[in-house]
Amino acid sequence: MRDVVVIGAGMAGLAAAIKAADAGLSVTLISKGVGGIQLGAGTVDILGYGPDPIERPLDALAAHVASRPTHPYAHLSPERVGSAVAWLRDTVGPDALVGDENRNVRIPTGVGALRPTCLIPPSMEAGIPRAGARYAIVGLARFKDFYPGLVAENISRQAGPDSQPIRARALSVDYVARDGEIDSTGTTHARSLDHEENRARLADQIRPLLDDAEIVGLPAVLGLEDPSAWRDLADKLGHPVFEIPIQPPSVPGMRLNARLSRLASSKARVIAGSPITAVHTNHGRVEAVEYASAGRPTTVPTRSLILAAGGFESGALDVDSYGTVRETICGLPVMGAQGQLLHADFWGEDQPLFLSGLAVNDSMRVLGADSTPVYTNLYAAGGNLAGATRWREKSGEGIALASALAAVETIVEELS
Repeated sequence: MRDVVVIGAGMAGLAAAIKAADAGLSVTLISKGVGGIQLGAGTVDILGYGPDPIERPLDALAAHVASRPTHPYAHLSPERVGSAVAWLRDTVGPDALVGDENRNVRIPTGVGALRPTCLIPPSMEAGIPRAGARYAIVGLARFKDFYPGLVAENISRQAGPDSQPIRARALSVDYVARDGEIDSTGTTHARSLDHEENRARLADQIRPLLDDAEIVGLPAVLGLEDPSAWRDLADKLGHPVFEIPIQPPSVPGMRLNARLSRLASSKARVIAGSPITAVHTNHGRVEAVEYASAGRPTTVPTRSLILAAGGFESGALDVDSYGTVRETICGLPVMGAQGQLLHADFWGEDQPLFLSGLAVNDSMRVLGADSTPVYTNLYAAGGNLAGATRWREKSGEGIALASALAAVETIVEELS
């Protein structure tokens, strides 16, 4: 009998498993595959837009929730959200994430827009606009998914903290990540730049092209396993260096995912590559979780279950051709899944489909249509919660962390 079974290995699932294990609970985490952290930028958002860019995310939560009463943050106080984000930063350490949960910073994206976020890898810190700074955006000719001219031009159209246009220019070098390959992926570049001799070779190509005091921006491929690769490259160049997030798979996201996965595996039993085949219940409680394994399914009896398997992107929520939305693991009722789910105004109001999900109370117990818990020991966290278009408002990690830790706190109280 386990104290907690966690389903899902994304931000919410890994955070829940680590926090529960640190609280002294016996934990099993089950996932059908790798979680979604590597699909993000490796940053942590609390609230970026509302709809204008937000500077102080925790201070903005009350007004945001007031206009969206079904939002997950309606169940999570700003103090709880802030402490959850601070917990993650302190857990993974300063070579993985830096920043202040009370304040957003703006960093360049892969198209040169400046977007607000809260915690960032230290490899992105030099990209926060500074008054009077000059930037050289360096492309790698054999990495086709990054366009330095586009990034530099768009950065130059925006103002820095001194309200003056940011000065940026584009450069390109023909760095060979793998011999004989003219179109190398981001992960191939990152693995190449894990090696000191390759960073020296790249620095020798870039250095002659730089002007004095320029800050160097590169696509976020500066090492996969070595967290100090970017710093070593900066030392070799004699210029500050920063990574610019690019489209998935995200190398900074892969780094963060690997660190959290290692922590979870060291503290809890982690079963990967095993889809859930059944959740056994009795008298209003979850009694066991069954997952696919070689030969026959394996059953894990548990005192509590945290459902952190994500939303539509992971298949934990699904919509069929008739517009019926369902939760695919436990067969739970889905809130906001009736009527017209999509409308034609993409830039207008939130799409109802993306707001659908599981309803919960302040303890993160999943609620039915009558607003009472479906099962008294079943909790939800992360991307399956109803009420938020996370990609639009930039709130995904904050929701995942705060809801996961809130669920764990409830379970600890219940079992103590």
